[in-house]
Amino acid sequence: MELSFYKYQGTGNDFVLIDNRWNILTKNDTNLIKRLCDRKFGIGADGLLLLEKPDSEEVDFKMVYFNADGNLSSMCGNGGRCIVAFAHYLEIIGKETVFQAVDGLHKARISDHDIVSLEMQQVDRVQKQDDYVFLDTGSPHHVIFSDDVEVVDVKSQGGAIRHSAKYAPIGGTNVNFVEVMDTRAIKVRTFERGVEDETLSCGTGVTAAAIAGHTMKLLTAPEIEVQTPGGRLNVAFKADDKGYRDIWLSGPAKQVFHGTIRI
Repeated sequence: MELSFYKYQGTGNDFVLIDNRWNILTKNDTNLIKRLCDRKFGIGADGLLLLEKPDSEEVDFKMVYFNADGNLSSMCGNGGRCIVAFAHYLEIIGKETVFQAVDGLHKARISDHDIVSLEMQQVDRVQKQDDYVFLDTGSPHHVIFSDDVEVVDVKSQGGAIRHSAKYAPIGGTNVNFVEVMDTRAIKVRTFERGVEDETLSCGTGVTAAAIAGHTMKLLTAPEIEVQTPGGRLNVAFKADDKGYRDIWLSGPAKQVFHGTIRI
């Protein structure tokens, strides 16, 4: 059988996307999904996204996300932006949409310059510790502030935290290393669980980093510029005594190529 697929990337965070509205690909074949994401034996990606028919007529489509290890995962911010671009390409949506993901409904919009903005779920709880911040932005994130993220061994240090006993009850965590440039700009490098390595960008991770920086009063602007190894993103939010609301993640989401693979 030949499977048609599309490859998208959002600031270097890359994904295999499949139009699965007619259930072409089964969601319980972990080994197949892992092989499709393999960079030597498959297409190669940080994760795989299925665009499916929604469970409700109130939304345009459903997003199902798998990590590169083949397992169903929590929310992926850059993946969410890429699947919005994909839905627009398929002419399922116009410039605005509401879609269904594992963590609930998300609004999104596309600008005339192919910038996709995704509304993230509100954040009600941010845990501040002596040397890190932990919060959930659709996926769990451990945030560490560093004077120079360029010298951090992300794979080694991030992997140790990701697999630590502290996070075993939630299946591990993503780990972000953050350098504050000024009160409205940061650099972020992320170790992603499921990929088990550093990725060039992580949407829920940069969102967590921006909110953590604001919580720690290192960032004061309501809109934060984020530099990742894969490019620039923007995180905007509103903060009040109940937490963070109206959170938007914005940046480019581009189709790389379209092809078929024999499975």
